[in-house]
Parts: sequence; structure tokens; C-alpha cells
Amino acid sequence: MSPVEIADGVFFVHSEMVNWVLLTDGDAVTVIDTGYPGQRGDVEESIRAIGRDPRDVEAVLITHAHVDHIGSAQYLGETYGASVLVHPAEAAHARRECHEVATPWDVLSNIWRPGVLSWAIELVRLGGTAKYGIDFPTPMPVPGALNCPGAPVPVLVPGHTSGHTVYHLPDHGVVISGDALITGHPTSPISGPQLLPRWLNHYYGTAAESLGIIAELGADILLPGHGPIHRGSVAEAAATGRERAGLR
Repeated sequence: MSPVEIADGVFFVHSEMVNWVLLTDGDAVTVIDTGYPGQRGDVEESIRAIGRDPRDVEAVLITHAHVDHIGSAQYLGETYGASVLVHPAEAAHARRECHEVATPWDVLSNIWRPGVLSWAIELVRLGGTAKYGIDFPTPMPVPGALNCPGAPVPVLVPGHTSGHTVYHLPDHGVVISGDALITGHPTSPISGPQLLPRWLNHYYGTAAESLGIIAELGADILLPGHGPIHRGSVAEAAATGRERAGLR
């Protein structure tokens, strides 16, 4: 789970269950996604591993408000004074005023599929069943680059959730895609660019259509929320995802 520097000041942290990204500008840090609640120590250790301290975190950004991506978001804000930013379209979901997440019935009805049972057991171990949100998220200013370390550009790509957001680093040719486009998942039998299985998306058809937005971003490195790094045309990766979703 050691951070890998993908480009100057861009660090990717891969775990079997979920990934996160660290952006640096001098000593200051932006954290994009924060793992499960049970991975809090791993998130803090990844910050130390790149030579910073959790007190150096200035901003926490989330791609979307599922528990495996916001597990330490509020903690980092409350403990270290970091701003916790979400796309305005995701703010109500982050506050848990609405729910756009797979239900226990969704999981149980798919438990027979290869990989789902072991994934569900690990999810429980990492605190994935907690009723966890962000009490006071700050809606980020859009459009344009954010005024935080790394200057990521948020891009709304609805489907997985209503306000799912990817972050574009145009100077580095990088897209941080969260769950809008992944490269692997314990519940998926395939590897490479793809959507999460249908039952793990709130609006699967919209998620598939939103891959066209990602394709227009002009990048050659994809840092997904699940699965390994994808190196190569992000437009081609998005096209593969669309094809696997039944779109051309």
C-alpha cells in the first residue's frame, strides 16, 4: 500500500479494496478520496510515506460519497483543519440527506456471484456498513481548477452517483476517476477499463454515457478508485468501458 509517484507531486495509493490519491505543492497536501473508515491509519501513514505530515493536509476532495471513499474525510477535516470539498451535486448525498448506495438486499441478492462474499466480509471488517457521512461538506467552486495543492480540475460525471466527480490534472495528463471508470474490483470477473457491476451503480445507463465526458479530457494516465493504474489513452480506456457496458 505504498504511495507510487506517478508524476511530479502526484501519488497513487492502491489497496485491494479501494484507492486514494495524494497531491502535493511544497509541503501542502490534497487528499482525493480517503478509503474505508478502517483504513484511517493507512491514509495517515501514506501521507507520512511521502515525507509530509497529516497536519500538512489543506484539502480533502471526494469523487463521491460512498463510505469506501469518505472513510476519513470528516476526521481529516476535524483533526487537522483541512477543508472537505465536494461537488455541489454530491453535497446532499455526502450529508446523507439522500442515499445512492447499494442496499443490503443488493449485496445479498448478488452474494452467489464469484468474489462478492469475500468482498462483503472485508467491507464489514473495514467499517463499510457504518452509517457514515460528512456533516458539513463545502461545495467546491466549479468550473475551473481548485485553489488547493495540485490544482485539480473537477469534472462532473453523473451515474455512479448523482454528483460523482473526476479530477483532471491537465499539466500531467492524469485523470483521477474514482468509480466512474475503474480497472478492477473484487466483485468483477474482468480486468481493465470498465464500469462497476450494474448493481453497484445508482444510474448505470447514465454512468455509461458519462464515459464520453471522461474520453474528452485528454489524458494518458488513469488513476481509478478500484484496480491498478491504467497507462495509455484515457479516451481509449473510456471507449473500452462503453463497449463493455453495451454502448458504442
